[in-house]
Amino acid sequence: MAIAAVITADIVNSTMLEKADTRKLTTALSAILKPYKFEFYRGDSFQVYMPDPKNALKVILQTRAAAKRLLPESPEPLADVRASIGIGSVNAPIKSLNTATGEAFLLSGRPFDDMNKSENRLLMQSPNDIVNVGLKITANYIDLLFSQLTTKQAAVIFELLSGYSQIEISKKFKKSQATINKHTQAAKWSEINTLLTDYRLLIDKL
Repeated sequence: MAIAAVITADIVNSTMLEKADTRKLTTALSAILKPYKFEFYRGDSFQVYMPDPKNALKVILQTRAAAKRLLPESPEPLADVRASIGIGSVNAPIKSLNTATGEAFLLSGRPFDDMNKSENRLLMQSPNDIVNVGLKITANYIDLLFSQLTTKQAAVIFELLSGYSQIEISKKFKKSQATINKHTQAAKWSEINTLLTDYRLLIDKL
């Protein structure tokens, strides 16, 4: 049986955002999630169904970078995205995420309900206990890296995750390539990119 990914997530500190900023972030998140089946609920929460689980981590990192870059005038990010990725089988067809069932939905939803009890912003779980060890290490390292991002670094990471080169980003932001490279290195992009590769290799084991 083919496996899929289900993401259950919410916007961290959404109640501290101005309404205009919340709308701006929701619009940005919708653009990221547009290729997939997704639904927002309770205003600041959302769920995503992805037939190919290999892209799930990258999508979540895009949403987190989008949230952290939201207020560029602030040196420290206010918003973030907290997410639980469940990887497993689903019961097709998926007509509505509210009524969908299957292993991936359980592995995403149940851990997410417990995230309020911890400081974790990312959890990943599959049916394979050995793979889960690697997923946990990957998630913890990503949480560490993203907890240290500034708004400017998050903006650069978002563009890199979207496939743009440093030269293209420097032109878009009207900043020198040296400045973009400085943000890239400070944000530890090479480590983030390696973790994305490691994640896809773990998914291949399922």
